[in-house]
Amino acid sequence: MTAGRTLVAGVDTSTQACKVVVRDAATGELVRSGRAPHPDGTAVDPRAWEQAFREAAEAAGGLGDVAGLSVGGQQHGMVCLDEDGEVVRDALLWNDVRSAGAAADLIRELGDGDDATGRQAWADAVGVVPVASFTATKLRWLADAEPGNADRTAAVCLPHDWLTWRLATERGLADLATDRGDASGTAYWSARSGEYRFDLLELAMRGRRPAVPRVAGPAEQVGVLDGTSAALGPGTGDNAAAALGLAARPGDVVVSIGTSGVVSAVTTTAVADVTGTVAGFADATGHHLPLVATLNAARVLDAAAAMLGVDHATLSDLALSAPSGADGLVLVPYLEGERTPNLPHATGAVHGLTLRTATPAHLARAAVEGLLCGLADGIEAVVAQGVAVERVLLVGGAARSPAVQQLAPGIFGRPVLVPPPGEYVADGAARQAAWVLSGEAAPPEWAQPGLQEFDAEPATAVRERYAEVRTRTDGQP
Repeated sequence: MTAGRTLVAGVDTSTQACKVVVRDAATGELVRSGRAPHPDGTAVDPRAWEQAFREAAEAAGGLGDVAGLSVGGQQHGMVCLDEDGEVVRDALLWNDVRSAGAAADLIRELGDGDDATGRQAWADAVGVVPVASFTATKLRWLADAEPGNADRTAAVCLPHDWLTWRLATERGLADLATDRGDASGTAYWSARSGEYRFDLLELAMRGRRPAVPRVAGPAEQVGVLDGTSAALGPGTGDNAAAALGLAARPGDVVVSIGTSGVVSAVTTTAVADVTGTVAGFADATGHHLPLVATLNAARVLDAAAAMLGVDHATLSDLALSAPSGADGLVLVPYLEGERTPNLPHATGAVHGLTLRTATPAHLARAAVEGLLCGLADGIEAVVAQGVAVERVLLVGGAARSPAVQQLAPGIFGRPVLVPPPGEYVADGAARQAAWVLSGEAAPPEWAQPGLQEFDAEPATAVRERYAEVRTRTDGQP
């Protein structure tokens, strides 16, 4: 505590960096913050995350005066521990697609050889259909590709679980804890029933059954920060943490354009989409968070800027100078394979290139529109599951682009609200930490960030042209 007020810390252990914010527990006022980078790659030694946290915490002025801390983190990553709690191998991150074949195998096996039956069985069991991102598929890959490491794996957890555990005073395997939001992305825990499906864990591990973290309540203290008396909250996955940081409510859809593109909707109803497009995740408060994710998001704009040899501000200006629909030029932005639709080996494609459209402005426009059309498909997929959409909140690094802000309402077909730039995953984790300390039934009512509203006429023709071109992409490189 500082000067008579209680402080809490929120951590975002994301794909690219660790961010730490320190906020006033009562008001949410930002006191200080820090950041440190994570290593590149889709397989990472988890110990790098702990080192980055230490550096970010130091950059934030230290944590000796905080009364509580929670960790939000990238979802799905596979962290394997041996019986002594040592890391067995580098963690496979959500965007590591080497388990794509394993996902197909798990669907087929649960369906007794029939894909359609398998998809229905997975959706009924845990509200998701396996894709390469989910932890269960990575465990199947491990069992097949590295059986020795699978044999050594005494416990498996997620990135935020692992970091929370490493920061605690008690670090036995039995002390591992997670929350509903992150557990729902494993494909062996059900948001509807609130229970692990150990039969599916064993299916993934070919009969092995490692220990898994206890699923704590949304505001349950799971430990004490090592070297202090600060309470550790259960933490959550990054998308659930961002929704908590934005104070998203039922009826809100959060569209995040970061390393991945994410469409997530807060609702009181569990979702089970047999197509696998919408993942039936939980949120960090006891509600549900049906979610659609794409592999390709802000880096689509990075790639377009690199191809044109311009910075992001110029890319935005170029895009806004071109006509809606880029005169028929379409970019299908599957630059790193794709998760939605499930085309892990796909590559990007440009259609409609003519002498007229072979300009920097047309390509810039096509890049922004292609990115947004993929996310618009995600919004419609969530709506098709019966989820009400009243507001669209646009966040993430690419949400700062004027072209993205101005084109999104037309392509989404709805007004778009843009909060100021911020670390909403870390903020959500801090709000959870304050909730843990309060002992109240609901998280504290921190002031919502100011929202800038953008609106436009629906860009129906752009969506239709994109859909036409997308159907020609068969996923082959």
